[in-house]
Amino acid sequence: MKAVQTSLPGVLVIEPQVFEDPRGFFYESYNEAKYAKLGINTNFVQTNVSRSSKGVLRGLHYQWPNPQGKLVSVLEGEVYDVAVDIRRGSPTFGQWTSAMLTAGNRRHMWIPAGFAHGFCVLSDFATFTYQCTTLYDPAADAAICWNDAAIGIDWPIGEPLISAKDAKAPLLADVLADCLPPFEA
Repeated sequence: MKAVQTSLPGVLVIEPQVFEDPRGFFYESYNEAKYAKLGINTNFVQTNVSRSSKGVLRGLHYQWPNPQGKLVSVLEGEVYDVAVDIRRGSPTFGQWTSAMLTAGNRRHMWIPAGFAHGFCVLSDFATFTYQCTTLYDPAADAAICWNDAAIGIDWPIGEPLISAKDAKAPLLADVLADCLPPFEA
């Protein structure tokens, strides 16, 4: 397994070792001991799977309080995956990073608690998995506007299909400070 540090400290792209032959392939999508060596010492308590059509954009989502760390990957299709640092007081507050996650490259992305997350689907459809460090808490569910100009995400699609919830998400500058997770050095 190989971990690639992104431009945001703590956000990692993980490339598993894949064993492939004419019969197919095998790889470990998670191994507690190997992830601990990367600094990801957590227990996953919930796994989610979503399927989305081409052009769908989901995000930028987070929970506060009760933040979630997420290990995400794609089982079918391809997505452009994004993490945004929304930790108040962070030296990288409001900055974003991205990775292409595809069924073919089998990459995972680790998004620590305190980051907003979103993705858009570039293939005809995508099946996406999320392993989460805390349970989904509807009362803590929150979002940031996917096209907030101050963040400046360079999404690879122009007219995404978004949910009504995401269409109403506020700009990061309009979120009260106590509604954002704090930076912990």
